[in-house]
Formats: sequence, C-alpha cells, structure tokens
Amino acid sequence: GVIFSESALKGAHFIELACQRDIPLLFIADVSGFMVGQAVEREGIAKHGAKFMTAMASANVPRYTLITGGSYAAAYLAMCGRPFKPHVMMMWPTGRAALMGPEQAATTLAMVRDNIHQREGTSWSEDEKERFKQPIREQFESEGNPYYATARLWDDGTIAPSETRDVLGLAFAATLNAPIPETRFGVFRM
Repeated sequence: GVIFSESALKGAHFIELACQRDIPLLFIADVSGFMVGQAVEREGIAKHGAKFMTAMASANVPRYTLITGGSYAAAYLAMCGRPFKPHVMMMWPTGRAALMGPEQAATTLAMVRDNIHQREGTSWSEDEKERFKQPIREQFESEGNPYYATARLWDDGTIAPSETRDVLGLAFAATLNAPIPETRFGVFRM
C-alpha cells in the first residue's frame, strides 16, 4: 500500500515504544511510496514522514527487513531499506526494490522527453513514446528483481516464503546475543 500521514506517525510512535523496551523491529515491506497530493500535504505528510524516518534511522534495536512485494522510493527507505543498515535484509521472489516502479520511471522519463520536445518545438507520436518507455520498464523490472539485488549483495538473500519463519528465527538468534545500545532519538518536528 501507500504510507499516509497517519500511518507514518503511527510507525514513528511504534518504533519509539519498541526502542524504549528493547524490542527488535521487523519491517515487512510491500509499499509503493508515500501518498502525494495537496490534501495529504496539508495533513503534514512530509512532516510525519520525516518523523517516521527519523525514528527508524535512530533506532538502535536490532532491525530486520523482509521485502515481500514492491518497495519503492522514500517508502523503501522508511521501511528500513539498505541505506539504513538493517541487521538482516531479505526478499521473497515476489519482492522488488527500486527508486520507483517500472511504470512510474517510464512515465517520468517520458515527461522529461516531452518537455525537451516542447522546448525544441518538435513532437513525437504515441507509438514513439511507447517505444521509448518499453526499454525503461524492462530495465527497471530486470534490475528490481530480487535475484539481481542478491547477486550484487544489496540484500542478504532471496528466500522462499515457506522458509521465512526459519530464516527470521536464525537472524533473530544471531543478532540478539549482542548488547543493545540505548536509542537516542533526534528532535521530532512537531
């Protein structure tokens, strides 16, 4: 799904409570991004999303990430993506992780090309636009594949859904033997 203002704030509070009690965090990601639009901007999506990311980035309890579906854009980061150094990060074969989804990437780059055509006083047909977008979709789909990520050590492995309980159990056992440092949160913008 999508992360809304309310869910971002709830996530920040949940992480804060887990850290106060030294409870490890498991992020199960199937998220297409943060909600966008004027209504959610008025509700404070940027502010609440920042609280969620600050809480997640500050958490010193063991953190585990399992990507089961799509995990795109800032939501990939908010759900403890690789840049935030989860103790263990795995993907199911159905998982995908990227800056954006294949269709969003193709549409965004086509809009850039539209602007170039407009500036130059040229145009292109719908068929040309589709031919331009197709290789972008294919590249994002290929490079978003969990086996592509695992082969480049962007995660700790692609696992079958049926192995999830056993693999997570081993990951918890391996990381919970170390002491858990105290979490010191940054300042949350109110």
